Amino acid sequence: MWVKIKQSAGGQGVIGVGLALGMAAGPALAQSPSLPRPLTEADFAPVDPAEAALGQLLFFDPILSGNRNISCASCHHPRFGTSDGLSLGLGEGAVGLGPARHVTDINTPEQRIPRNSPALFNLGAHEFTRLFHDGRIEADPTRPSGIRTPMDEEMVTGFVSILSAQTMFPVLSPDEMAGHYGENDVSKAVRSGVITGPGGAWDKIAQRVAALPEYRERFGSVYAEIGAGRPIAFTDISNAIAAFVAFEWRSDSSPFDAALRGTAPLSPAATKGAALFYGTAGCAACHSGPFLTDHAFHAMAAPQIGPGKAERFETHARDDGRFRVTGRAEDRFAFRTPSLRNVMQTGPWGHAGAHGDLASFLADHARRGDALAQYEPQAILPELPDTKPDWTILQTPAEIREIAQQAGHGTRLTAEEIGSILAFLESLTDPVALAGRLGIPDDVPSGLPLDR
Repeated sequence: MWVKIKQSAGGQGVIGVGLALGMAAGPALAQSPSLPRPLTEADFAPVDPAEAALGQLLFFDPILSGNRNISCASCHHPRFGTSDGLSLGLGEGAVGLGPARHVTDINTPEQRIPRNSPALFNLGAHEFTRLFHDGRIEADPTRPSGIRTPMDEEMVTGFVSILSAQTMFPVLSPDEMAGHYGENDVSKAVRSGVITGPGGAWDKIAQRVAALPEYRERFGSVYAEIGAGRPIAFTDISNAIAAFVAFEWRSDSSPFDAALRGTAPLSPAATKGAALFYGTAGCAACHSGPFLTDHAFHAMAAPQIGPGKAERFETHARDDGRFRVTGRAEDRFAFRTPSLRNVMQTGPWGHAGAHGDLASFLADHARRGDALAQYEPQAILPELPDTKPDWTILQTPAEIREIAQQAGHGTRLTAEEIGSILAFLESLTDPVALAGRLGIPDDVPSGLPLDR
């Protein structure tokens, strides 16, 4: 079978299927459905290799966390497709990686991270202008920083991209990296609301990094102003990490990419799945474009588990999604469409990671609100005593009805259709991106232990 791409007037590719080398033809793609254009260098911001190498050290170094015991990699690890292998993560205070991560009787986390840890693939691409499940960080050229965030006008300038800004917000979260009230200098600053400026949480982290000679030398060689004597700023740390993420997990060398570029065919099974994905199953209505996301927000009735998205003074376990950002009723329970690059490796799936099996997720996702009341628990949740119950929303009929109503009705996929779509999703697996380009460093300047 061969797959041929033609360019349409709108810039989209059109896939055609035929016979070659005597192979039996697989199912033809109905009505030659439109496919995205191939990715090119123009889709990605350029990366300085030296800056990415500096960011690699910072990404894996626990020195950025309040208690120096957790790094970015703890919840975004290459072993788990740049996620953490859990439905809802255990942040500061837990030990171990992936499903083996657990709590001890020392510094036990107060609650689970409210949302599933998102994958990091292609976040350096130009079209990613909204990040987090609710899009609470967005590019906004009308603001001095160029970025809209929950910090509003307190947001400092100096972040080179929204990826740079996004990478460093977890250091302010008590449950993720900062530590809890009174435990360390960073968490105390966060508790006091002192984030920016001298003595703020970000400044304290920057001073930790600057106190290490190897980091001072590396920052000076990467950033000319620091080499000339300017102190290391928090934004420098964030910019370096963003460069690493953009370089390490760029993903555009999957079998799907080869098919789009006309250099290799999709398998017959993947071709059949593509026909469904871009055709009658309707997946491409949201998972569109070269990164398989419209970057928009949709209510799909993914099961809500865990503590919900709430402030400490709020007692509910609900997650209102995009509504918490916009306040618009139509955004209630809506979440950002995730990119599907390497999706087979990034489970559990859903904004709360309630599905540990991708086939089950696809079946329920297609049915939207109709599936929520029949959800069968399959979450991966390590034990966490003395915290909010994990199943409050799904045990409350009124909550289920409200979420389901917002999502509306969907369609039922057969087991055969789900199998075909899974075969197509497998074609999005990129071995280069999954392996990484720099990998895990042997050690970091702080000398602290690394998550491997």
